[in-house]
Amino acid sequence: MTGQRRGYTGAVLKVAVPVPLPGVFDYLPPTGEPAPGRGQRVRVRFGRRQLVALVTGRADGSTFPEAKLQPVLEVLDPPEERIPESLLALLEWCARYYKHALGEVVFGALPPDFRKPGSNWPPPPMSMALTAAGQGRLSEPPGRAKAQHRLLSALADGPMVASELLTAGEASRPSLDALLEAGWVEARPTRTTHRSPGDAPTLTGEQDQVLKAIRAEPPGFCCHLLDGITGSGKTEVYLRLIHDVLDAGRQVLVLVPEIGLTPQLLRRLGDRLGVTPMAFHSGLAAGERMGTWAAAARGDAPLLVGTRSALFLPLATPGLIVMDEAHDPSFKQQDGFRYAARDVAVKRALDLGIPIVLGTATPSLETLHNALHGRYRHHHLRERATGAKPPSIRVVDLRARQADAGLCAEALTAIGDTLERGEQALVFLNRRGYAPVLLCHECGWHASCRNCDANMTWHRSARILVCHHCEARARPPVTCPDCRADALQGAGEGTEQLEQVLARRFPDTPVHRVDRDAVRRKGELEALINKVRGGEPCLLVGTQMLAKGHHFPKVTLVVVVNLDQALYSADFRALERMGQVLVQVAGRAGRAAAPGTVILQTHHPDHLALRCLVEQGYAAFARAQLDERRLAMLPPFSHQAVLRADAVDRESLRAFLEQARNAWTGLGMVVHGPFPAMMEKRAGRVRWYLLAQADARGALQASLDQWLEAVRRLPAARKVRWAIDVDPQEF
Repeated sequence: MTGQRRGYTGAVLKVAVPVPLPGVFDYLPPTGEPAPGRGQRVRVRFGRRQLVALVTGRADGSTFPEAKLQPVLEVLDPPEERIPESLLALLEWCARYYKHALGEVVFGALPPDFRKPGSNWPPPPMSMALTAAGQGRLSEPPGRAKAQHRLLSALADGPMVASELLTAGEASRPSLDALLEAGWVEARPTRTTHRSPGDAPTLTGEQDQVLKAIRAEPPGFCCHLLDGITGSGKTEVYLRLIHDVLDAGRQVLVLVPEIGLTPQLLRRLGDRLGVTPMAFHSGLAAGERMGTWAAAARGDAPLLVGTRSALFLPLATPGLIVMDEAHDPSFKQQDGFRYAARDVAVKRALDLGIPIVLGTATPSLETLHNALHGRYRHHHLRERATGAKPPSIRVVDLRARQADAGLCAEALTAIGDTLERGEQALVFLNRRGYAPVLLCHECGWHASCRNCDANMTWHRSARILVCHHCEARARPPVTCPDCRADALQGAGEGTEQLEQVLARRFPDTPVHRVDRDAVRRKGELEALINKVRGGEPCLLVGTQMLAKGHHFPKVTLVVVVNLDQALYSADFRALERMGQVLVQVAGRAGRAAAPGTVILQTHHPDHLALRCLVEQGYAAFARAQLDERRLAMLPPFSHQAVLRADAVDRESLRAFLEQARNAWTGLGMVVHGPFPAMMEKRAGRVRWYLLAQADARGALQASLDQWLEAVRRLPAARKVRWAIDVDPQEF
């Protein structure tokens, strides 16, 4: 009879490995070198692969016998380049709260290069500076070494980064190397350069009151909701607060929803504050992201600006977090590690003991609920900083009216009048392409996606059909595939069609289309925005890319082609998002001296929610929506999690979800379903869900832990792809 196997009693390392498995794994310390500490990367063998992993702690012993444990193969980071404790603790909290594998959370939050064994923090950038000997050489005639002398002259006003120096001195690298070898120039770590800050405008009374209220808060954590209408000067409040923190020698992290907003914000922050901000987002090269990461960790980057992923930058001396357009759905990660950046940002500010400002003209109902219950400080800006009045909104009933590419005669007349006055107009339609469907006028055939429960969008200029859900592409047929009739035509409107129709109606006016199809290359959007700000009469046609944060002083008319789809959607958040989009896009009108007008076209002018929004404003609309959520016990009055599952066939999917529902213990939460996604088939896979809901967040979290442990053991769990989404934002 064999005795029971005993666990290992020596020292082991707890290691987070980037695999979709919960928990951490036990490894023996490496042989022949000091054991790594918490936050250091290591190379380990996991099955047949070798992976980069992260040490999260040490333990005295393991439940596994020594023969089952493998040693760490290599320590990749020196102790001074470990992941900071505050950041690692936040990531561990994220893994617990969002029920995602810790290894995937950690390496999903870090720059991609951290998954490579050979990647390290880049060294601080070096600047070239004149030595005393170099100053003596500069006072002498250049002789034959004219290129070297030009480099010395360029350094007379102060140190410069090597690349900038070579450009300024019109010289090559060998000339600089000769100066370094002679001792006339030396390399020094680059320090943050401070330029003369730009002039600050005079604050409005509301801005001054809000600033005083925020500054009056004692040091430490506080969440401020800056609830200001579009054009009310929220950015000016940010700038003053950022200036305070930078003056105190601390770092500021500014989060924005879209990469397209980053260049203009970087320029404005730099010009105004005299400090060059560093950017961090997925559009940057891997080396640029690593450089920003290292600079943030060393404290060399006082001002950081980025999208959702920038939330996890290390901060050596944190002082303030600012989240602009805090309501934006882009702040929620919708696949993989599904986290809500707004909520995690508040948690991070709490952990760091620093204030956070959530700025928006249209607060999410969850944020507003927290403010109304005193969890957040609620600050209001109800007047435009320029003194301009908010735009007037005119609702146009589309019923029984003729329309050209979705635009009624009243809207077209208003556009013409606007252009005649030398002003600009913006036409908003959140639908790309020429038409959302290509159909046969004879038999009703329509081009549908083979992989999704969706129609393919007709992109007429590119002569292609595209599924906007799975990106499948096909050539449009010449005649109907079913009846062979030459009767194919587009149904509905897209931005491409609007652009063409408006160009025909107003041939002497430039028409600029702003969507993902028309604006692709780096810098293209910023160049277009600068052109529009020049003030020449023009027409802007676009999607939500136009609605977020842009200031167009000459736009006095906004035409909203259609928002009706949201009025009767099965998604309980659809009305909230409709209200946010309408207010945001309407806010582009009349931001300067000339008054603004918004024409809202709809087939449902008497819809109660729409009337409330138009007649009473977003604040009353949001409170009415909160009242409806309370009656229905929907978030924020309850808390949800969705078990998302997909598979090639429906039967295995339903079998798994039925087993998962039966595994529910019945404590603390209610499970609804299974039910199909609003788009059941997408990218060739069928999607079904279970919805878990509880009145209290703590009860939901505790019940999820027990439930998911049982779900992982189900036999059917290996036959489908599934994941949990805590605080879901879409179905």
